[in-house]
Amino acid sequence: MKITMIGSHLCQDTLYAMMKLKDQGVEIEFHNISASFPCLKEFLKLRENDPMFEPVKAADGIGMPVFIFEDGTRTLDLAEVLAMHPDNLNGR
Repeated sequence: MKITMIGSHLCQDTLYAMMKLKDQGVEIEFHNISASFPCLKEFLKLRENDPMFEPVKAADGIGMPVFIFEDGTRTLDLAEVLAMHPDNLNGR
């Protein structure tokens, strides 16, 4: 399983998620919004147009990291990503 993860090395939630995913052997394609304007633009487009960010924005949050599955499904929930890992006996 390969996950695209959009976040920042400056974000503790992003760093924690990277560590957990790597511990589980999940292949990550990381898009660092702090180091790349194209990645920042990608994130802002998602954040402004995807309804999953509405609760985050209402709470004055940023909404990182974002996880994108190979099929294009997106989530902000690390537990959901970990549950999808093939080695997880409780996965879907």
